[in-house]
Amino acid sequence: MTNHIALYEPLMPANTGNIARTCAGTNTKLHLIRPLGFSTDDAHMKRAGLDYWDKVDITYHDDLDDFLNSIPDDKYLYLITKFSNKVYSDQDFTDTSADHYFLFGKETTGLPEDFMRQNPEKCLRIPMSDNIRALNLSNSVALVIYEAVRQQKFAGLELSHHYQHDKLD
Repeated sequence: MTNHIALYEPLMPANTGNIARTCAGTNTKLHLIRPLGFSTDDAHMKRAGLDYWDKVDITYHDDLDDFLNSIPDDKYLYLITKFSNKVYSDQDFTDTSADHYFLFGKETTGLPEDFMRQNPEKCLRIPMSDNIRALNLSNSVALVIYEAVRQQKFAGLELSHHYQHDKLD
């Protein structure tokens, strides 16, 4: 089982860099769906990901259909949007027999409305007040992926870390 984060037409290199770092820290695959609003060699994106780029498994897709066609079974495809009544933390992500795909929209307009209307059963929401249009994309990704790995008992992740010279019992 692998978790996947997919970004639909991301616009801001710093968000994508932060998300890449989160993917490296959670052993999550990253999918970038074109067109991108920046060059992948953008200095802001590289700086946000720091020195973790070699730890991120990234796949590029020409468009949304290309991404969707790459998924063997969309049963575990989740569309993260504010246009849902289902809360992300109420969803069960514990099935370890299949990959889980979390699709996030671009920072300004989210996912295509017609696509979400065709797939309402796949839509999940992060609760927030109506004081803002949306949470920051990289924060949203972190919330959702950490809920998924929490439910999956943090499989493959370090649950504790020790100083090199002073191991605590």
